[in-house]
Amino acid sequence: MTTSMEQSPGLRERVSSEEWTARVHLAAAYRLVAHYGWDDLIFTHLSARIPGPDHHFLINDFTLMFEEITASNLIRIDVDGEKVGDQPGLVNRAGFIIHSAVHAAREDAQVVIHLHTPHGQAVSVMKEGLLPHTQTAMIAHHDVAYHDHEGIADALEERERIVADLGDRNALILRNHGTLTVGRSVAEAFLRMYFLERACEAQVLMMAAGRDQLNDPPPEAVATVAAQVRSPQSRMVAEQVAWPALLRKLDRIDPGYRT
Repeated sequence: MTTSMEQSPGLRERVSSEEWTARVHLAAAYRLVAHYGWDDLIFTHLSARIPGPDHHFLINDFTLMFEEITASNLIRIDVDGEKVGDQPGLVNRAGFIIHSAVHAAREDAQVVIHLHTPHGQAVSVMKEGLLPHTQTAMIAHHDVAYHDHEGIADALEERERIVADLGDRNALILRNHGTLTVGRSVAEAFLRMYFLERACEAQVLMMAAGRDQLNDPPPEAVATVAAQVRSPQSRMVAEQVAWPALLRKLDRIDPGYRT
């Protein structure tokens, strides 16, 4: 019997080149999340829309650790989180609730990354949320929205509130829960998450000094960084500079994601 740990025979030849490329990039993101220690056992998800007329998506087999994800064992699902076609593996349909809401509401949200890191959760609990006190935080701060906790996200009716709270921002801090980013590509969503998570980590460290001991940055500096990040060059850096470098790194240390 074929198990979820086995590669689907000939899958690369049975899907479009666009789908295979999407699979490779999403699998790379899963492996990088594991590499940076952002995973939470088998929990949380990264999803990507498959190019084409169908609203189909790729998501992980819920039985696998993130370092086991490959281009072949990602599962194709529809907007309701149901499998499309005969594929091995388990889909955590409830875990796709948040992702499906964002994918359906925003055409530019081709990729959604959701994490439960300790630093992201810590900042999600802080009343002030993400502070723009480091340059890294300034990169993320202007693009962050917030959604109040409603329990484990398995209720369909919560989707509308998630979408409303996210609005046109590209990062969401889920209060008392974790972090989420979206992007038009895996590269864009991953780089946004990288900066958000680094900013959260720095904030947890700097808060050890106490809020009153922090040097508040000049508002004009915060505004300048926000304007710089909104420039078209930022997307180019993500997709043509940083992401290819990350793929080269992954090919050196963990190339199995491409299979």
